[in-house]
Amino acid sequence: MINFVDGVKIAVGALKVNVMRSLLTMLGIVIGVGAVIVMVAVGAGAREMIGDQIRSIGSNLILVIPGATISSGVRLGSGSVHTLKASDADAIAKECPAVKITAPNWGEVTQVVHGNKNWKTRVSGTNENSFLIRDWPIRYGRMFTREEEKRAAKVAIVGQTVVENIFGDTYPLGKVIRIKSVPFTIIGVLERKGQSPRGDDQDDAVFVPLRTSQYRLFGTPFADEVQAIIVQAKDISLIHEAQKQIDELLTRRHKIGRNQEKDFTVRNLTEILETAQRSLNIMTTLLGAIAAISLLVGGIGIMNIMMVSVTERTREIGIRMAVGARSSDIMRQFLVEAVVLTVNGGLIGTAIGILGAYIFARTSGWPAAIDPFTVITAILFSAAVGVFFGFYPAYKASRLHPIEALRHE
Repeated sequence: MINFVDGVKIAVGALKVNVMRSLLTMLGIVIGVGAVIVMVAVGAGAREMIGDQIRSIGSNLILVIPGATISSGVRLGSGSVHTLKASDADAIAKECPAVKITAPNWGEVTQVVHGNKNWKTRVSGTNENSFLIRDWPIRYGRMFTREEEKRAAKVAIVGQTVVENIFGDTYPLGKVIRIKSVPFTIIGVLERKGQSPRGDDQDDAVFVPLRTSQYRLFGTPFADEVQAIIVQAKDISLIHEAQKQIDELLTRRHKIGRNQEKDFTVRNLTEILETAQRSLNIMTTLLGAIAAISLLVGGIGIMNIMMVSVTERTREIGIRMAVGARSSDIMRQFLVEAVVLTVNGGLIGTAIGILGAYIFARTSGWPAAIDPFTVITAILFSAAVGVFFGFYPAYKASRLHPIEALRHE
C-alpha cells in the first residue's frame, strides 16, 4: 500500500514527464480560480464601498423634494417646482410619530472668495439637524446657534475641500469669506466625509443658516420656501411607516384632493442604495457563473487528460498489479494525480487572481478586498474538482485486468 506522501511524489513525477501538457490541462482551473478570486475581491470591495457610502450620508434617511405636478397641462419632474416650506419640515418633526428629526435645505452652486483666491462650491442653507442626520461632526469650531438661525446671521461652516482650496495650511476659523459679495465669518470646519453614493465630493461644501441663504443670498420666490427636506426616521424598521406618515401629512397640508397630482415626492435613500447593491449582487452572480463554467471546462480537461494518461500507462498499471498493487492503490494513485494537477492549478490561479485584483484596484480606483476564506475555499474547490473529474479515469484504471494490461502495447 502506497502512503499519501509517496503518492504525491509519484504523481508529481508523472506530471513532469510532459510538463507542457500538464500546464495546458491546468489552464482551465487557473482561469476559473483566478476569475473567482478577482470577482469576489472586487464584489466585496464594492459592497464595502456602498456600505461606507450608506454610512456617510447617514442612517434611516428619507428625502422629501418638490415635484411631480401638473402645471399648464405639463407634467413636471421631481424638483422642477418649489412647493415645500420650512414649516413643512417643522410639521413633519412634530406630527409624524415615526420621525426623529428634520432638516430643510436651500442651496446653490456659487463662487466663494477669500482674498485673491476663489472656489466654486455648493452653498447650502440648513439647520444644525442636517449634521446630526448625516452623522457629520465638527472637526474644530462650532455649529450654528438657534439665535443665529433666527436672525439670519452671516456665519458659515465649511468642508475640508473648501479649506484646502481656499486657505491651504492657514487656520480658517474666524476668517471671512465672501459669498455673492456677502461677507461670512467661518465658525466651524467639518470632519472629512468623502464621496457620496453619486460620486460627489461631500467635503466640497459650505453651510450657512437656512434663513441666511433664503434672505441674504439666494432669495426665494415665496416666503420660507425650501428645495428639500431631509428626514431621519427613529429606526430603520420605521422608515416605511415614516414615509407613509409624511405622505399623508403633506397631502393634508398642501390641500391635495384624492384625484389631484401630488406636488411633492418622498424618497427612501436607503432603498435607492439597496437597489444599487442588489444590482451589484446580480452582476457578481453572473461573473461567478462565468467562473464556474471555466472551472467546469477545466474539470473536463482534467478528465480528458487523465483518460489519456490511463491509456498511455496501461502496461505500467499491469506491472504494478503484477507485483502486488491492489485496485484501491491504483485508484488512489490516479486520484492523487488529478488532485495534484487541480490544486497546482488552483494555487497558480489564486496568485494570478490576487495580482489581478490588486492591479484592477490600482488602475480603476475601484476597491478590492481579498478575503482569506475565499482563497482557501477556491483552493479546496479546485481539489474537489480534481476528485470529481478524476474519479472515473481512476476507477477505469483500477478495473483493468493485470494480464490484459501487461499485453497492452
